[in-house]
Amino acid sequence: MNSELMRRAAITLGALLVYRIGIHLPLPGIDPAAWEFLFRSQEGGILSFANIFAGGGVKRMAILALNLVPYLTAAPLVQLFVLFWPRLRAIGEHGDRARRKIQLCTLGLTLLLAAFQAYGIAIGLEGVGHVVSNPGLFFRITTVVTLTGGTFFLVWLSEFITVRGIGNGLALILFAGIVAEGPAAVVGTFQLYREGYISDSVIFGLGPLMVVLVASIVFIELARRHVPVEYQARQVGDRMVEKGMSTLAFKLNSAGAIALVFAGQLLSLLIVLGFVVQWLLIGRQDPEWLSWLGLFAAGRPGHMVYVAIAVVVISLLYVALLIDPDQVAEKLKRYGSVIPGIEPGQATAVYIDSILTRTAILGCAYLAAVVLVPEALITYAQLPFYFGGASALILVCTVLDLQAQVRGYNLITISRERQR
Repeated sequence: MNSELMRRAAITLGALLVYRIGIHLPLPGIDPAAWEFLFRSQEGGILSFANIFAGGGVKRMAILALNLVPYLTAAPLVQLFVLFWPRLRAIGEHGDRARRKIQLCTLGLTLLLAAFQAYGIAIGLEGVGHVVSNPGLFFRITTVVTLTGGTFFLVWLSEFITVRGIGNGLALILFAGIVAEGPAAVVGTFQLYREGYISDSVIFGLGPLMVVLVASIVFIELARRHVPVEYQARQVGDRMVEKGMSTLAFKLNSAGAIALVFAGQLLSLLIVLGFVVQWLLIGRQDPEWLSWLGLFAAGRPGHMVYVAIAVVVISLLYVALLIDPDQVAEKLKRYGSVIPGIEPGQATAVYIDSILTRTAILGCAYLAAVVLVPEALITYAQLPFYFGGASALILVCTVLDLQAQVRGYNLITISRERQR
């Protein structure tokens, strides 16, 4: 038995348990029953989308209701700044110390976004019925402090899982939230079926559809574009590596679930901005302040257009951030490696760039289909919002990553036993 793997698994499960406890602690100063009633009246819109990634925190308006939303919004934005701001890009190329500075910038932007979103939530809650018992400045301050603190706690917890546990902490927290909301969604689906809102053909076709969706995601996530590389004989440490062939492997979907998550979090941020602007203009929300969220409900044309555009743009930018063709070509040239039939240097960079462009376009089309096809089903078959492509993508990617890490720990253990 791999004791190291078991220890890390126990730490991960303990950390996720702490996260789930926090999801059930309501925000101070609100009436949880009143908020839940309001949430159910708006179910199926952007609030349901946010609730999925918050692991049920929005439905309960818990102290962790913001979840990792501000951090997941800040991190890609900072990476974009690094890409387009030469000074920050130069900092990012100077080792771990410089990368820590970029991480501090990310945390700083996370603080601003979390405080801004928390303030928007406080204003929104004050404008709705009797959700807030004592509205005013004190409630807004406590809400901002509580929700912002909850986000930073989850950022720390995710890093703790990544370093001391197993798997990616950010992905596992999102994974745990989606899985936790799953049973209620399944029960709700069968309840709609019993009440006659869902037909027999839809309920019996749902299983095969989900199997096809998950199988397609697994196939694409494991797909690689292999580029042959020929390397010359060279000295590596104390041994000579003979001339031979290898490959460069490029993922078809390099962005993973980041593009979908970031698109959703950016939409949430824009909605909160709308709350704050409306409050500044008229002093207080109209009692029907949630009605306009229907424009962004799942299946609406506006939401579909936004998701399609956002996913394509974010995916392309992420691929540009992740892989620099010039750096890849330079490393190949430095180690005496060449792509057969391609000249070293600039020609190699152009060739790699063309491959990345084609794979990125295919990846964008795949991500858009993963989101929009289930969304159309949600609209026309009246299924719960839980059955979305973004949720399935996060679940599959997290499981594949866990599988790879477990396999890695097992290989390390086997290697150590053989050395003994």
